[in-house]
Amino acid sequence: MSNSIETLYTHFLKSISVCTDTRKVKQGDIFFALKGDNFNGNLFALQALEAGASLAVIDENVLSNDEKLFKVDDVLTTLQALAKYHRQQFNIPFIAITGSNGKTTTKELVNVVLSSRYKTYTTQGNLNNHIGIPLTILSVKQDAEMAVIEMGANHQKEIESYCEYTLPTHGIITNCGKAHLEGFGGIEGVKKGKGELFDFLRNNKGTAFVYWDFDYLKVMSKGVETIVKYGTKEGVVVGSVKDSNPFLSVEITNDSDIQLIQTNLVGDYNLSNVLTAVVVGKHFDVPTNKIKSAIEDYVPSNSRSQLIEKGTNRIILDAYNANPSSMKLAIENFAKLPSSNKILMLGGMMELGEESVAEHHAIIDLINQYNWKKVILVGGDFSKISHHHLYFDNSTIAADWFAEQDFTDSNILVKGSRSMKMEKVLEA
Repeated sequence: MSNSIETLYTHFLKSISVCTDTRKVKQGDIFFALKGDNFNGNLFALQALEAGASLAVIDENVLSNDEKLFKVDDVLTTLQALAKYHRQQFNIPFIAITGSNGKTTTKELVNVVLSSRYKTYTTQGNLNNHIGIPLTILSVKQDAEMAVIEMGANHQKEIESYCEYTLPTHGIITNCGKAHLEGFGGIEGVKKGKGELFDFLRNNKGTAFVYWDFDYLKVMSKGVETIVKYGTKEGVVVGSVKDSNPFLSVEITNDSDIQLIQTNLVGDYNLSNVLTAVVVGKHFDVPTNKIKSAIEDYVPSNSRSQLIEKGTNRIILDAYNANPSSMKLAIENFAKLPSSNKILMLGGMMELGEESVAEHHAIIDLINQYNWKKVILVGGDFSKISHHHLYFDNSTIAADWFAEQDFTDSNILVKGSRSMKMEKVLEA
């Protein structure tokens, strides 16, 4: 077949970037006509060329003889194969990050630390799936010295498939918690699915950064050629929470050059994320003063461990995602804050399968162990449980209620699964 990956790659090297959305096509882009349940990019291939694309990769016949149409058997697998071919041109560290909680924050922290010394490319936003990962790899330019790739997954064999074209040299599993239980088939399924990253490293003489506090990560990483340990008790980097009211400060107990890191992250559950960034920085010889300043200068956004001041109220917005593990940590951390005016606004947790009602019940039981000024539950399976808290079907209704309140000098935690859009509560 003349339209080979090698031929496509020569076009790619001359292009500006890769695009899958005709509304975002720039002059000189290669357009990939992806298909989904509700869209077919092939129908917009000519439109992409008119918008300035240098090439449109299609897998269906288009009524045109335009030589800029590049026909393949399947656009998605071609995108992934091109990403692999591009990846194979580099002999630099490719660090893959996955886990149930904290992977995006960890990715951001690792990126800022490595970027303080090296030309580093990383996943933008949440492009961590079968389309986003190839696009991220293809965004890596020839001047790259490091690449940090985030991998999300909700079923087994997914991480394995990403490793086939990412070819990671180093890997991090932040943790394995109660997330996507429906797709993974329970917590053991989560470990198996996330563990596919360590499986790849084991089979390819890679390096695993392992948070040594978690016994299950010790087991999962067994047999990986190079294991870099860190945690609160032993390892290359050892650290602990110095304070978290509300911002987390971390004491590095075995490095006199760093000693204390004052972050802009809310929640002591970010300790392992910070220690990961420190250990990766040290492993790649980033000067300790740069590790410390990079983490201290990082300000979270996009609804992750974010502190917002609104009038006299302090709002912790952690509404990018939620599962039973992260919800429990967020509530317990919030309960520790020294304030009597605490308001919980929690959205439902998704993709928990047959465990869903029980897990929502467990969260309500946890809530009931503490004293709150107000508890507002929104959507999901909170609707199926008897409780005495305020309940709304969705975040739009909750936002209307919130706008009518006159809260002052209050601390408010806003958390929920992405689909609940709990950040809307603050937009009223």
